[in-house]
Amino acid sequence: MKGLVLCAGKGTRLRPLTYTTAKHLIPIANRPVILYTLEFMKNAGVTDVAIVVSPENEVLFRETLKDGSHFGMHIEYIVQPQPKGIAHAVYISREFLDDEPFLLVLGDNLVFEDISSVVKSFESEGVDGYILLARVKDPRAYGVAVVENQRVVHVEEKPKEPKSDLAIVGVYLFRPIIFHAIENIKPSWRGELEITDAIGYLVEKGYSVKAHTIQGWWKDTGKPEDLLEANRRILDTIEDGQCAGKIDETTTIQGRVCVEKGSIIVGSLIRGPVVIGEDCKIVNSYVGPYTSIGNRVVLENCEVENSILMDESKISNLSSRIDSSLIGKGVRISQNGRLPKAMKFVVGDLSSLEL
Repeated sequence: MKGLVLCAGKGTRLRPLTYTTAKHLIPIANRPVILYTLEFMKNAGVTDVAIVVSPENEVLFRETLKDGSHFGMHIEYIVQPQPKGIAHAVYISREFLDDEPFLLVLGDNLVFEDISSVVKSFESEGVDGYILLARVKDPRAYGVAVVENQRVVHVEEKPKEPKSDLAIVGVYLFRPIIFHAIENIKPSWRGELEITDAIGYLVEKGYSVKAHTIQGWWKDTGKPEDLLEANRRILDTIEDGQCAGKIDETTTIQGRVCVEKGSIIVGSLIRGPVVIGEDCKIVNSYVGPYTSIGNRVVLENCEVENSILMDESKISNLSSRIDSSLIGKGVRISQNGRLPKAMKFVVGDLSSLEL
């Protein structure tokens, strides 16, 4: 079985971060989102994978993941020239898929459940499709399925009046018949070929599509608050951390903290769960729970918690604590302490500041 990961989305809800990186490469607990997706697929027994990328982010993915051999997978790349929908991305990948059944995953969806048994059921039962579902409080923002005796009898994309509370979580198993379905659907009102319409075509024509409702946690990491929630969830699973860096005797470490090599911590309080990357410098600072600090980050005389700090950011001499924040690469935040007191910013398009 082959695998297909869709990563061509522009990530508009995560701007300005996604002006310079793909949303699937933003780190959670110091690992790009896409690595959790690939690990999920590998655990399901799928290691021959193609990633659908946009022309703008193709180089970033190739530089980050290369051919996948260093983590036991084979990765190819397929460019989707324009964002014409999930079904379109699947259709342009048919040469790679080569008439084999395949596992399709949306690259910004995190699912923490072993689906190897679902894959085995799909392979042995001979059904034409399998979709993963989760119960949600408000299904109107999702594709929604109606299921009877494990069989999908109706699907609809973002309905105003949902017929069930079962949301499609962005993980699918298909046989090649899905290409025939895509050839027989039309673009939606937003100009995209919707995978829900292709699934609906299969159902209407009598093909068998089954569903599996997941019990574990999952998250669409499309917004800053989603990334922070995922960061908390993953940090909650880390074990008592390794401290490969240098921690002086005036520093207090509480809880589960992981400090990578080359990092120096002086006169600070680090309260886990926290991960700190390589070659960081933390001086006279407080790092609170659920914080991920990337590589070569500098913290001086400041407090931060429940946040993600990406590589090479620097925060110094702040009188207020940073909380629930997503700070991009190379960001500088400081307070000079001189009179007259004023705030000075150089802020890019679509940035968000709350003081």
